[in-house]
Amino acid sequence: MESIFHEKQEGSLCAQHCLNNLLQGEYFSPVELSSIAEQLDEEERMRMAEGGVQTEEYRTFLQVISSALGVWGLEIVLFNSREYQQLRIDPIHEKAFICNYKEHWFTVRKLGQQWFNLNSLLTGPELISDTYLALFLAQLQQEGYSIFVIRGSLPECEADQILRIMQVEQQQRPKLIGEDEQVSEPRHTADEVLLDEDEEELRKALALSRRGVEVEDEEADLRRAIQLSMLGTKHTSLPRCRTFTYVLYLIAI
Repeated sequence: MESIFHEKQEGSLCAQHCLNNLLQGEYFSPVELSSIAEQLDEEERMRMAEGGVQTEEYRTFLQVISSALGVWGLEIVLFNSREYQQLRIDPIHEKAFICNYKEHWFTVRKLGQQWFNLNSLLTGPELISDTYLALFLAQLQQEGYSIFVIRGSLPECEADQILRIMQVEQQQRPKLIGEDEQVSEPRHTADEVLLDEDEEELRKALALSRRGVEVEDEEADLRRAIQLSMLGTKHTSLPRCRTFTYVLYLIAI
């Protein structure tokens, strides 16, 4: 995953990290974003206020991000808006999402044919499977996140070109920056939980199959013992009581 651009958290620059991780390069600096914010005229500020979306700081950040993306011909659409939901688009067919909770912003983007969580609070990009993406977004919404869909053509980047022809595997999930590896409990994705459940079912199935083989072996031994006892009756002079004892002895074994 070395080709994936991933800015880690520095101070309160999450909006910058979010945009740069989305565009996959150092496209914006704090100075440039501040300049965009200052360019918002009074009319734009009034439109933001009329929207009634949470705090003024939130609306300002949203407008700055929207204006910054507009330079690249990109726009943001609220994921849970009625207009978007009526389109019934599977999230895996989108290109990227911007997620916001309070003062933190981060990007979830598709590179090649795979999805990645590019949260600047993580030590590195986090691979998200197609089957887990919808669940991941739903979980974020339950936790209070606002999610925006990125519409338009994202600029070409090295990671996207490489991951179009090859896929990556992630053996270990990245941790939160500053997370103590020895103290913190391991975090699991839905994929890992499902994998654990599948492995548990497999272990149960193998155990049952082994038990079935053992029962079959015991029944086979019993049949052979009975056959031997019958042969003993016909071809030997063993009394019936001794033959019966012999069968019991074999069963006990």
